Amino acid sequence: MAVALQLATIILSLMLVGLILLQVRGEGGLGNLLGGSDMGMGRTRRGLEKTIFQITIGLSATFLIICIFSAVVTGRS
Repeated sequence: MAVALQLATIILSLMLVGLILLQVRGEGGLGNLLGGSDMGMGRTRRGLEKTIFQITIGLSATFLIICIFSAVVTGRS
C-alpha cells in the first residue's frame, strides 16, 4: 500500500507542476512573476483559465490528503 501511495504522490506532483506552469504561462510568464507591470491583480478568471485554476486547487487538496495518509500509514509500519 505504501508503494501505491508513493506512486500516487509522484503522479499528483507532476500534474500539479504542469498545471501551475500552464497558469504562469497564461498570465504572461516569468516576467510578470518577477515583477511585471500587471501582476494579474484585478483580473477575473474565465473559461479555461478558471477551470485549470479549480483543478489545481482540487489536485493540491488531494495531494495534501494523500501525503498525510501516507505519513500515517508509514508511521504504523
